[in-house]
Amino acid sequence: MIEFHGVWKTYPDGTVALQSVNVLIERNEFVFIVGPSGAGKSTFMKLIYREEVPTKGQISVNGFNLGKLKPRKIPYLRRNIGVIFQDFRLLPKLTAYENVAFAMEVVEAPRRLIKKRTMEALELVGLKNKANSLPSQLSGGEQQRVAIARAIVNNPAVIVADEPTGNLDPETSWEIMKLLEEINYRGTTIVMATHNSAIVNAMRKRVIAIDKGVIVRDEPRGEYGYEI
Repeated sequence: MIEFHGVWKTYPDGTVALQSVNVLIERNEFVFIVGPSGAGKSTFMKLIYREEVPTKGQISVNGFNLGKLKPRKIPYLRRNIGVIFQDFRLLPKLTAYENVAFAMEVVEAPRRLIKKRTMEALELVGLKNKANSLPSQLSGGEQQRVAIARAIVNNPAVIVADEPTGNLDPETSWEIMKLLEEINYRGTTIVMATHNSAIVNAMRKRVIAIDKGVIVRDEPRGEYGYEI
């Protein structure tokens, strides 16, 4: 599903973000990526959906060899990857429905299918009754739910979530995690970077710890393992 083989990432300023990373994430896994700030977590995530490219090594995601992927093929890769950000990244002038539908419009899905899938996604995240609300009319938790609906509307094989609970209070964070666990249960692979030790320690999923660009731990039912 997701495979890193001998992956290095060095930025133009000389910063080595990742070094000699070897990882295999199987279909339908739920994996936490943990580590100190600046450890390389975000770079790891960006490499999965090819916002960044490796300096050395090979990356395969859902059958795509990212090192050999031509620019015109990148949209096809991303159709199978949903991305959730800490800061939601909703389009402020579009309603919740329109924000979710937009993800299907850009892949030129049929209009009838867009309406059906968009409402199904909003119902799954508990926001069917807020379909016509603008982001400014929603709470932080509701905005993140819209972002999750947008990420899942194209039925992706993988969801990459970079600190999805970072701007949320503890109660709302747990609601979001229960939702992500339900999506994982339905068959979607989840890769989530987080600093939330309580969530990681309670859920006991696979934990990959990155420190100074190196994978220092990979445990099937791991704990956070860092002082914060």
